Amino acid sequence: MKELELACEQFRTLLSEQLERVAKMNDEKVDYSAKDVITIGIVAGDGIGPIIMDQAVRVLHKLLDDKIAAGKICIKTIEGLTIENRLRLGKPVPEDVLAQIKSCDVLLKGPTTTPMGGKMESANVTLRRELDLYANVRPVCIPEEGIDWVFYRENTEGEYVLGSRGVELPGMAVDFKVTTDAGTRRIARAAFEYARQNGKNRVSIVTKANIMKKTDGKFTAICHEVAENYPGITADDWYIDIMTANLVNPAIRNQFQVFVLPNLYGDIITDEAAQIQGGVGTAGSANIGDRYAMFEAIHGSAPRMLEEGLGDYANPASILKAEAMLLRHICCAEEAQKLEAALAACKTVVTGDANGATCQSYADSLMELL
Repeated sequence: MKELELACEQFRTLLSEQLERVAKMNDEKVDYSAKDVITIGIVAGDGIGPIIMDQAVRVLHKLLDDKIAAGKICIKTIEGLTIENRLRLGKPVPEDVLAQIKSCDVLLKGPTTTPMGGKMESANVTLRRELDLYANVRPVCIPEEGIDWVFYRENTEGEYVLGSRGVELPGMAVDFKVTTDAGTRRIARAAFEYARQNGKNRVSIVTKANIMKKTDGKFTAICHEVAENYPGITADDWYIDIMTANLVNPAIRNQFQVFVLPNLYGDIITDEAAQIQGGVGTAGSANIGDRYAMFEAIHGSAPRMLEEGLGDYANPASILKAEAMLLRHICCAEEAQKLEAALAACKTVVTGDANGATCQSYADSLMELL
């Protein structure tokens, strides 16, 4: 059967590419405290992205103007990562845009639209692969309920690494999931290191290893190997389906601390966790690699808000929380603490419609607190 032979050849190509990817992995970390100049790239994104990013940049300048004036921080605006430009060029991230991004140390990024169907993968998936941003870190905190969760989602493998390159045969379609030893070991180390450094004593490993025995089975086994190097931290196993239930169970959910999980499960469950916190508009996200890092809102570009004339009412809290994570990452802990305190104290309410405050009025209130 000709189609089967072509599919097998395509699969061979994919496997070869993944082996090459693993061979290029390294663990040479950047020491931001030793850099003379740190460049922050700004990518507005699509839909409500430019609206919330305008306010995020205002706040960034308010906090960093002294360091910018002293030449220690450079803020660089990067154009061209719009859905219109990407569709025109047929590229999830155009080459010239990627080159600009790679000239930066960290990226503050607004939401980007991913076309439904077709073969173009998401800009985020491309950036995570090209910049090797293997750890997606998403904190969720609800102090009044005793909830202080941090999710470490593997960011470069799983179903997403080949999600746009599956195989179609007559009457059948097959996508691929990839789990490597090296990729799993580094996300597990990142989660356990965070737990150790922040006084946490529990890391929950979340998979579906009873069904996905090769990929999720490998993920679980390697996480436990890494856990052996962290005495005093308990590693426990959960299946993704029951963990989604646990997060909405008030009797036990405040017992969880740090989670480590493969790509797809992490994508889904962190949206659930953000909704528990108050909505996806309330949560920030970090994508961390050894060389680069990208910080973004976890929500999408919300084209419907623009269609309904509600873009000015978009909630900037998510991108601002991501901004606080960015500041900590580049060793600006004092500025990050100021922003986090202002976010916690701000009483202006954005509801996403004309019943609440606008994006700009929320930022105005925040600026006064800063």
